[in-house]
Amino acid sequence: METVPPAVDLVLGASACCLACVFTNPLEVVKTRLQLQGELQARGTYPRPYHGFIASVAAVARADGLWGLQKGLAAGLLYQGLMNGVRFYCYSLACQAGLTQQPGGTVVAGAVAGALGAFVGSPAYLTVLGALETIWRQQGLLGLWQGVGGAVPRVMVGSAAQLATFASAKAWVQKQQWLPEDSWLVALAGGMISSIAVVVVMTPFDVVSTRLYNQPVDTAGRGQLYGGLTDCMVKIWRQEGPLALYKGLGPAYLRLGPHTILSMLFWDELRKLAGRAQHKGT
Repeated sequence: METVPPAVDLVLGASACCLACVFTNPLEVVKTRLQLQGELQARGTYPRPYHGFIASVAAVARADGLWGLQKGLAAGLLYQGLMNGVRFYCYSLACQAGLTQQPGGTVVAGAVAGALGAFVGSPAYLTVLGALETIWRQQGLLGLWQGVGGAVPRVMVGSAAQLATFASAKAWVQKQQWLPEDSWLVALAGGMISSIAVVVVMTPFDVVSTRLYNQPVDTAGRGQLYGGLTDCMVKIWRQEGPLALYKGLGPAYLRLGPHTILSMLFWDELRKLAGRAQHKGT
């Protein structure tokens, strides 16, 4: 892969993932509704259960209009920019230091970078900018990190799976010489392979994180339904069965899969452009 300075990777990583977010945000909206449907039905909101992805899209469009499918786009872009900017910056630092050349180094670097990115981006994942002041007043500074206990492990394992499998898959595709070495199709193939690993490891954490972020809180800012990641996972397992941790798996892949493919493709291509510009400049 092209070598670019970590500061450049911060901008390129954030830009690539924001571009991917524009295309995949409607899938994120539907996936979240599927994961929350048990709670939404209990509250009397969207009382009819969703059956299948197409039916879910139609239900959201009927209830909220077509623009409802792009709900939270501003917050999504903010989150993707902050989280992935930090994530790719830290990963680039690890690459620059040679850590990713060590056995298991790509997995460790991806996990640590993902954890740091998730922590920084957690307030943006929680809400849109207009609600930050309200949360700050009602729950204080720590309220902006409500659910971070679920977000950090989720992004940590997802980042490790994404970056490690993308690098390995891309190298494998290049070795097979099926495609021109510098073709964008190599990155596309690597992203497609990486997307499967990402969805498999992230979906349970994604379900738990969604529940943690959306649960009501008491006056002290404590969740009223779940006491944390482990408590949430155990309660879902006991009350709804183990398969509930993979609720919305199809829509999860339709969102995480294309997002992984697009973000890694855009990142790889942007790095190529930056590397060429850097070489011309020297």
